[in-house]
Amino acid sequence: MRIGMMISYAGGFRETVEELADYEAAGLDMVLVPEAYSFDAVSQLGYIAARTRRLQLASGIMQIYTRTPTLTAMTAAGLDYVSGGRFNLGLGASGPQVIEGFHGVPFDAPLARTREIVEICRKVWRRETVVHHGKHYRLPLDTPLAKPLKLINRPVRERIPIILAAVGPKNVEMAAEIAEGWQPLFFHPEKAREVWGEALARGLAKRDPALGPLDVGVTVPVAFTDDIDSAVDSAVDSGFDSPVLQSYRAMLALYIGGMGAREKNFSREVARRYGYKRESVLIQDLYLSGRKAEAAAAVPQDLVRATSLVGPKSYVAERLAAFAEAGVTTLQVTSLGRTHEERVRAIETLRGILPG
Repeated sequence: MRIGMMISYAGGFRETVEELADYEAAGLDMVLVPEAYSFDAVSQLGYIAARTRRLQLASGIMQIYTRTPTLTAMTAAGLDYVSGGRFNLGLGASGPQVIEGFHGVPFDAPLARTREIVEICRKVWRRETVVHHGKHYRLPLDTPLAKPLKLINRPVRERIPIILAAVGPKNVEMAAEIAEGWQPLFFHPEKAREVWGEALARGLAKRDPALGPLDVGVTVPVAFTDDIDSAVDSAVDSGFDSPVLQSYRAMLALYIGGMGAREKNFSREVARRYGYKRESVLIQDLYLSGRKAEAAAAVPQDLVRATSLVGPKSYVAERLAAFAEAGVTTLQVTSLGRTHEERVRAIETLRGILPG
């Protein structure tokens, strides 16, 4: 099981990069850079590539609508080149609010577009003359001056690993079929098979063996504490002053309650499929009415516990075994320590108790 770390897009980028050597020495394997509607991920990944030597790099995620398929392929090949073959292309659809609201591009046919983009990227990396006649992308265009071309440079690798962010059944099925990796939302080990098992099985049945085993990468907060109950409960009881899981509860409330429109919120749908139908509606109602603290308090304790790695070392080891049993192969951790030293120590401790 690998350990990755998602760099926050909220700030502190330079400071975090300066600290990466410590995390790497503690056992970190991968760094992921998100994009959302913040600074672009590519420039930051290039900076990290120049400052590191061993760490795997990944976009977490680049949105499929914001770049042409060939530019996506060129960008991935460029990042793989400057990093010496360490880049992983994380792709996802995002949602209508960001794609249509911020980028001004219609949010349509995410599954079909993703499949075509993956196909085009792999053609580009193989330095094939790019000819593609799909429903959503046509290369070259049927215009007098258009001609088929191939990438000028020779990529470091002709198969750059692709990680697809996916939560819906058809999207998850496609990820298991065509991608090297799959990134779900707040992964609940005990409920994952019920929610995603059939979709994964359908996709894996069609998977090309050359892709290798599917890498399942899940985002999870990590902290070692002797008092798990207070770590979880104080987020409600103390008014969010200093609980270990304060930021994670708030993040769950943001995703379930505010990440998307009331009518189309993929995160709320995941919570509903986990069995939190009533709670997910309440969280969204509270969040959209501006009562964010109450929305966070309404996040079910079971969801907070099951999707995090917070507690005594022995407890975290048990939860790691549950994640491994559910098929997780990469942890994308957020270390919740208050200081840099605490966060580094958490990575080191986690590395020491990983299963297998």
